[in-house]
Amino acid sequence: MNTYKAAGVDVEAGYEAVRLMKKHVRKTVIDGVLGTIGGFGGLFELPAGYKNPVLVSGTDGVGTKLRLAFLSDKHDTIGQDCVAMCVNDVACSGAKPLFFLDYLAVGKNTPEKVAEIVKGVADGCMLAGCALVGGETAEMPGFYPPDEYDLAGFSVGIVEKDKITDGKNAKKGNALIGMASSGIHSNGYSLVRKIFDLNSEKASENISVYSDELGKTIGEELLTPTRIYVKPLLSLIDKVGINTISHITGGGFYENIPRMLPDGLSAKIKLGSWEVLPIFDLMRKKADIPMHDMYNTFNMGLGMIAAVDADKADAAVKCLEAAGEKAYIIGELTDGDKSVELV
Repeated sequence: MNTYKAAGVDVEAGYEAVRLMKKHVRKTVIDGVLGTIGGFGGLFELPAGYKNPVLVSGTDGVGTKLRLAFLSDKHDTIGQDCVAMCVNDVACSGAKPLFFLDYLAVGKNTPEKVAEIVKGVADGCMLAGCALVGGETAEMPGFYPPDEYDLAGFSVGIVEKDKITDGKNAKKGNALIGMASSGIHSNGYSLVRKIFDLNSEKASENISVYSDELGKTIGEELLTPTRIYVKPLLSLIDKVGINTISHITGGGFYENIPRMLPDGLSAKIKLGSWEVLPIFDLMRKKADIPMHDMYNTFNMGLGMIAAVDADKADAAVKCLEAAGEKAYIIGELTDGDKSVELV
């Protein structure tokens, strides 16, 4: 009999995956969640108290960092990367993320592995203070290899219209505040894999190499999950105020910082004013990468950069440190054409 299972899709495994992931999903339930996992749509009731609410959405995937999860056979943190890439973007508008949904496409549905991936998603949602209200797991034999998968998602947040941080209040002389990253985060991994020779037959061996500079294996460093800045950032907005902000993702400083600048302003950033993590120096030296390319590809130790009034710079740093973040005064806004100057 030519059944669906014989064609490579095991619906029973799908049911088991849902059963295993439910305990992780339950941890993310917050006020506003209606219904449970398993319906055709995720339901969320808008919170009360907003006068002119605006919904802010963001979507992203993990990218080729997934290759590191495959090589290491470690799948319980990669979901945090997916959440982080979405909720950090949403928070850049001053919005509080409300809920998240994921899309997981697998070559073969192994329920335990799927549950590990979703655990990472749920952990990320808890760090962001949002709910995991649904998602989709698609088994696609013949499209993905049996041991591989792709992961993407999206988040929706909410902000008062008059509190959107869109750069309209940014001005010359604003201080730039950098928030430390946890590592490479989730961008530039096509280059990272080339640097560490993770595309060859020696990939499994290379990823297990211990680095004295890093104090851990290459694989452990490269799989460090993306930091989620939502709660500290919202605290900073509430207690100190910010004028504009940038999430430093793909494209590094040169692509992302101009996105937060209004016409007529540029950013002057002082090199040496923050800690550049050892992984970036290691990659630069190993592959002899020009410094401009490093800052045009990676976050270089800063996952978020915000502009605040100059007289609030010290208060901003203290606020972020109280929320558990490392923060630095790294420069200022100047007259210009949305350019970035590293001095």
